[in-house]
Amino acid sequence: MPTVQEIFELLNEKAPVARKMDFDNVGLLVGHGTASVRRVVAALDITDEVIGEADALGAELIVSHHPLFFELKAVTDGTWEGQKALALAEKRIAAICMHTNLDAAQGGVNDALMETLGGTVTGVLEPDTGLGRVGELPEPMDFSVFLAHVKSALHGNGLRYHDAGRSVKRLAVCGGSGGGELALAAAAGCDTYVTADIKYHQFLEAKHLGVNLIDGDHFCTENVVTPVLARWLREAFPELDVRVSQVHGQTAQFL
Repeated sequence: MPTVQEIFELLNEKAPVARKMDFDNVGLLVGHGTASVRRVVAALDITDEVIGEADALGAELIVSHHPLFFELKAVTDGTWEGQKALALAEKRIAAICMHTNLDAAQGGVNDALMETLGGTVTGVLEPDTGLGRVGELPEPMDFSVFLAHVKSALHGNGLRYHDAGRSVKRLAVCGGSGGGELALAAAAGCDTYVTADIKYHQFLEAKHLGVNLIDGDHFCTENVVTPVLARWLREAFPELDVRVSQVHGQTAQFL
């Protein structure tokens, strides 16, 4: 069976930690690198529910996208990050987190998002960081039809959007909080931009730029990468039992 460190090294090859953004905290954040692993849970976040799921399954490792903590200075039960770190340590479950490096990676979050929406990647939205993707649909799609397609493909319970009155053919995507890259999508000649965590003034900017803008929810636009993580691990370590979390889902609800 592979060790925690060997699994981390595989993930570091796929999504090099060196490509993370400065604010980020990625890598092996909890656990013994020398510990053997038989079962892994892949999840977008390490929530209390995911920890409980991993414990019930007898998993020795959770691989997540979002970091367990960013600036934790003490591991105590005085903070919710500390409580989770303690729970993992007490249950002997390691945690590997791959965040902005996985956003930028070939085959990572943004490639998975474009593929999920049925587009073919033709370029990178923000070349300096490697974040986001630009792509094309096989055929133009009416915006109302595309909205329904996005909601279904991302398994979302609602969308926020601006309809610029354009059909969808050339689109940009950025999983998670990508509102700041809206102008880049417009400059790349995209008629539509799919991301999440859109602010009010960014909807106004989309109206000014004449770009269809879809807020597909942070969880939904990034959870597309959890099956990718699971596939990478299964391919590299066929002996591993890799599960995608079944208890973590979209947090935001809509009436």
